[in-house]
Amino acid sequence: MAPISLGNRAAAATLKARNIEPPGGNATPRPPIRMTLRAEKGTTLSGLLRNAGIPRAEAETAIAAMRKFFDPRRIKPGQIVTLTFDVTGGTRNDTLAPGKFKGLTLPTDYARQVTVARKGDGTFAAKMIDRPYIRSLVRSEGQIRQSLYLAGTRAGVPLSVLSELIRAYSWDVDFQRDIRPGDGFEVLFEQIRDDAGKTVNTGKIVYAALKLSGEKRAIYFHKTRDGEVGYFNEKGGSARKALLRTPINGARLSSRFGKRRHPILGYTKMHRGVDFAAPRGTPIYAAGNGTVDYAGRKGGYGIYARIRHNGRYNTAYAHMKGLARGIRKGTRVRQGQTIGYVGSTGRSTGPHLHYEILQAGRQVNPLRVKMPSGRKLKGAELTHFQALRGDIDRKFASLAPETTVASAEN
Repeated sequence: MAPISLGNRAAAATLKARNIEPPGGNATPRPPIRMTLRAEKGTTLSGLLRNAGIPRAEAETAIAAMRKFFDPRRIKPGQIVTLTFDVTGGTRNDTLAPGKFKGLTLPTDYARQVTVARKGDGTFAAKMIDRPYIRSLVRSEGQIRQSLYLAGTRAGVPLSVLSELIRAYSWDVDFQRDIRPGDGFEVLFEQIRDDAGKTVNTGKIVYAALKLSGEKRAIYFHKTRDGEVGYFNEKGGSARKALLRTPINGARLSSRFGKRRHPILGYTKMHRGVDFAAPRGTPIYAAGNGTVDYAGRKGGYGIYARIRHNGRYNTAYAHMKGLARGIRKGTRVRQGQTIGYVGSTGRSTGPHLHYEILQAGRQVNPLRVKMPSGRKLKGAELTHFQALRGDIDRKFASLAPETTVASAEN
């Protein structure tokens, strides 16, 4: 049944149905009437139920029951709600109208839905139930002509997968300097379909590899026995480094580390960081876990933050529009946490991030410094990972590009 327009109260209040009687004249119990509605812009769940003819008190009681599992204020345009009613009406070919409101079903995402049902005492109870879906593996690959983003788009890689692919390699790859025409990529990722076969989401990247200047850099998704989740290379080394080379997404490298003619002062001066041009307001991320030891204005740096990561490394961020909420001296931050936003404060000619890495108190080139490594798997954990890696390699080899294989069903 097609979703009913919320603006047509009459359509929401009456449905045509056929009452079928078995031989002998004894009528079978009438199945409940189900009414499918689609939320529109500005729709509230309460308004949706009342437009369907449900009394205000019943609508509010049913909504109150579901709050434990779903905030009704989060209903979005296009979201489907199915209402269930008892049947009222006459005999064969009569017009049957919805009777007592019995409950509703509302999918919260591709994997779950909340149901509300009337109990025998007239109150309502809610529960969350799983929805059936199929998880498949998809292989995709391509040659890089201009950028990894464009190559992935041409190969049909979903944007969410492409973004995760870029993020996974951002620890160790400079996507402006290391990528050259003729390089390539391959990726094995999860695709999630509903029981009708429609793609409803994408899951994790299981395996990926970049082929850069003839060198293959492969990573595999792995969950360790102590619960750490991440990507590891073929030798069991974590792809995650202690510090990010580029703590900002989608930016253009506009000035490198080294001597340059200063754009404002007009004379040659050592540039002790790298600049990333980006639109004003672009989020800036903490390059690693650590503690903020400076946050505020700092002369020509404008709005500035510095993070102490350990006894050897610090990172600094300058010319920001402003600091993120809660960022102040002494704040502990996590790698990837937003600490501020691109701006043009201080001695600056336009919106950009000036980024510095300090090693033992000395500013070093963020694009060339050898990053402190992350975790390395050992012993039984490494053995387990290598077995998993072999299984993933076999699955990848069994698929042709842009093909899928079902791997799990819920």
